[in-house]
Amino acid sequence: MARTAKIKPATAVDDARPASANYHAHALARGLALLEMLAEGPQPLTLLEFYQRTGLPKSTLVRLLAVLAEMEFVVRVDERPAFRLGHKVQMLSTAYVAELDVSVVAGPYLRELAQASGQTANLGLLDRDQVLHVCVEEPDRPIRFTATTGSRDATYCTALGKMLLAGVPADRIAAHVEKPPFPRRTDHTITTLAELRRELRRTAEQGYAFDDNEGSVGLRCLAVPIAVDGEPVAAVSVSGPSGEVQPDRLRPYLDQLRAAADALSGDPDVVAALRKLHRSLSPTRGGAA
Repeated sequence: MARTAKIKPATAVDDARPASANYHAHALARGLALLEMLAEGPQPLTLLEFYQRTGLPKSTLVRLLAVLAEMEFVVRVDERPAFRLGHKVQMLSTAYVAELDVSVVAGPYLRELAQASGQTANLGLLDRDQVLHVCVEEPDRPIRFTATTGSRDATYCTALGKMLLAGVPADRIAAHVEKPPFPRRTDHTITTLAELRRELRRTAEQGYAFDDNEGSVGLRCLAVPIAVDGEPVAAVSVSGPSGEVQPDRLRPYLDQLRAAADALSGDPDVVAALRKLHRSLSPTRGGAA
């Protein structure tokens, strides 16, 4: 009864088929729709559940599922009959993720952000005690902050770093920074762990990080988080001259950053690429817990 209560009503699966589909393409579209239903979970699904969700004749469903099972995209698990996804789906998924390049799929969003803000846009992930810049786009102007995709920077004195650290459990922050006292880059650089913890609490509360001439004199940066599966795994920032990125004039930049973050987290290709890269990076300095 519990499973039956979760079944969605018939969704007219044919409504999603290509308008120009012929008979064979029509069958292919239906088969792919069945795979999508299995991917939505929970698995397995019975023939009755497929019928109730799609409205397709049972005889049609039997033929489609038989072909998918023969090609190992689904596996029949019992005599009801019920089906789950097969190993061929994992093969396609692995190939898809392997081909993703964060800088390529995120590039259009970063370019739009750089153009709209007039400042350098940067997408970063946390790698031990450093920020890894995975995509950088600069505005088309002579005076701009210059950074390179693939470069790294410290966590404690950058907006990206502080935004990423704000999502780390308090008892693990020390593993993601250099041994204190931190190297002083400017008169504004945070150098103690206690001061950094206070800054991170403020960052988490306000929902953005601000680097006020802390990493370089004359440079201010602003960053917001990007969540994947509800976890803040990346951050996006804009960096520019201190005279332009004024503390009392941050709202337009924040609006642009949040719009970019929403667009990035709403793109399936970007999400898959960030998830893959996040899992591949070293969790803490020296492998510490």
